[in-house]
Amino acid sequence: MNRQAQAAVLLLTGGAILHAGLTDLYLRYVKAGLRPLLLAAGVVLIATAIATVWYERRSPRTGPPERADTDAHAHTDGDGDGDGGGGGGDGHGGGHAHREPRIAWLMVLPLLALVLVSPPALGSYSAMRTGTALQKQPWGFAELPAGDTVRLSLVDYAGRAAYDRGRSLDDRRIRTAGFLAVGSDGTPYLMRMALSCCAADAQPVKIGLTGRTPTVLRPDTWLEVTGTYTGKQTKDPVNDGIIPFLNVTETKPIKAPKDPYDESWNG
Repeated sequence: MNRQAQAAVLLLTGGAILHAGLTDLYLRYVKAGLRPLLLAAGVVLIATAIATVWYERRSPRTGPPERADTDAHAHTDGDGDGDGGGGGGDGHGGGHAHREPRIAWLMVLPLLALVLVSPPALGSYSAMRTGTALQKQPWGFAELPAGDTVRLSLVDYAGRAAYDRGRSLDDRRIRTAGFLAVGSDGTPYLMRMALSCCAADAQPVKIGLTGRTPTVLRPDTWLEVTGTYTGKQTKDPVNDGIIPFLNVTETKPIKAPKDPYDESWNG
């Protein structure tokens, strides 16, 4: 891989990162708050590629390495006829340009993955095989807004139900949303994947559904669920974390959100 090829790979990689950062594609990889850093990384890669090309064009060229090597041998030969330097072009001279190792072409693999592969958001398959992130009690809970029905994130409801015993819910009707998963015993769960930084560290927050649950349970279906607090809880079989339940009174299929991950978690 020569310098021009390196510059091309850097340019394409930076362009792909900028494309992901300027669209919603980046939400499949990192949390929304990291968007400025992602855009900055793309700009730096493109600037580096341009600087590499500029440096290559500015650097002096003295002809092909093989010819320069032969001339060097001819000047050091004492007979003046250049015959002693005739072997300088056989590839054993010291003036040959060094090639970059072929392993450098592995730089192309992340580029191909970014350009050709658009991974789906993590769903029920990963969530059911990962322990719940709800293992640390929050410092406190904010007061709920007025009204008969209050909309809460799934993470917020799970924390209040698990650690506040429903006291902050005040017998209110709760509306939340997430994707559906089904346990090995047929129990339906509503989940959101919570991020600390990126998709690689995503962990699910799970609530069980009881009451008027959907008659057809299709994993990864996004649902908006309305219900009331119930004291029922269970243990996550993966890590023994708490899984609270919601007593469902109404369900409605919804479209998957633009950002499938829940950033309200700071566990």
